[in-house]
Amino acid sequence: MSSIEIRYENIVSMQVDAIVNAANEGLRQGGGVCGAIFQAADTAELVMACMSIGHCDTGQAVITPSFGLPAPHIIHAVGPVWHGGDMCEDELLYSTYGSALAVAKANGCHSIAFPLISSGIFGYPLEDAWRIAIKACRDFIAEYDDYEIEIIFAVIDRNVKTTGEKVLAE
Repeated sequence: MSSIEIRYENIVSMQVDAIVNAANEGLRQGGGVCGAIFQAADTAELVMACMSIGHCDTGQAVITPSFGLPAPHIIHAVGPVWHGGDMCEDELLYSTYGSALAVAKANGCHSIAFPLISSGIFGYPLEDAWRIAIKACRDFIAEYDDYEIEIIFAVIDRNVKTTGEKVLAE
């Protein structure tokens, strides 16, 4: 049976089939979750793998090996930068989660750990980011009810976790 849960845990140490990197379109090493993933993996190999892919549009996702992390795969998902809500941010963020889950399914992943995409340095309002993330995940589970997947949101901020649990319970 598929599930969604929120954990207070560092994403780079999770033993799941895939972790999700909150990536940028150039798939370059960045800050926040992205920087932490690159630093925890074999950075040089991950940089080379991302360079060979080259680019990923906002709202889309691509996959690489994890290069030494407990999870065998990294799904690089590019969420939108928040510009006030008038630049299709909601649709793009929803698409980002759907794309990451589709990539996970296509690669036989039955457990996946997400950060809360776009809510950090990309500036997405916290509660809105949670609502879209949870809706996208629930919609994926409903659409692919014959495919079991454990979806975990890994957060390292207690306020982010509390807000997510409140939204998940609604």
